[in-house]
Amino acid sequence: MQNFSISPREMMATLWRNQDLIKTLIKREVIGRYRGSVLGILWSFFNPVFMLTVYTFVFSVIFKARWNGGGDSKTEFALILFAGLMVFNLFAECVNRSPGLILSNVNYVKKVIFPLEILPLVSFGVASFHTAISFGVWLLFFLLFLGLPPITALLLPIIMLPLVLLTLGLSWFLASLGVYLRDVGQFIGITITALLFLSPIFYPVSGLPEEYQPFLLVNPLTPVIEQVRDILIWGKTPDWISFGGHLAASTVIAWLGFAWFQKTRKGFADVL
Repeated sequence: MQNFSISPREMMATLWRNQDLIKTLIKREVIGRYRGSVLGILWSFFNPVFMLTVYTFVFSVIFKARWNGGGDSKTEFALILFAGLMVFNLFAECVNRSPGLILSNVNYVKKVIFPLEILPLVSFGVASFHTAISFGVWLLFFLLFLGLPPITALLLPIIMLPLVLLTLGLSWFLASLGVYLRDVGQFIGITITALLFLSPIFYPVSGLPEEYQPFLLVNPLTPVIEQVRDILIWGKTPDWISFGGHLAASTVIAWLGFAWFQKTRKGFADVL
């Protein structure tokens, strides 16, 4: 039986070794998702605009929500809200799909030479494409209504790195677990919905009573969402010590998820 390496080096090497295949599969999935529709890939632009409009109307008009330290401008509120949604949607799209990745690609399991470990990477690449479109929407609205973003916005790829590693680690873990426990997909769907409202997307951490703030800080999305807003909206320099801790923890999670996937993948063919 073939042995699959669980080393951190292999985790990085598989990305480099299969980069052309990963790019091809990402392109095929993005194009395939919108094939046959009248607007085609333009839906990836209209979807975030529509959701941003709905969320902004509900929270800023109906519930009269205001951001601590922000003004009364609904445009500013929309941009603050959207910054958090971009982070959450990237995470949610990948994690929601993870339990079904292997189940929906059974034909690849039967092919010994196919690197199954790249499927979460492909899923992340597709989600990253949608996030890039959403960021383009955010940037366009910011330029139109508030001018140039602060220079700290250039740090966005660095600040997102812990989220990337966390998402990939969970994707590898859930992709494998979903093969053996079919209920995982249902559980993850409920969890992601709850996480949407338990993350500081529609409100800042400081907006909660002090006794509840520690519970929100346990959420791994909280530091990323807060720091993304700091660099995109407020122009604040990140807390590099905190960032380093989150990066280290996310790196460990990514490797553990990859190791779990490599250790359990031998049984995929038997279960499927």
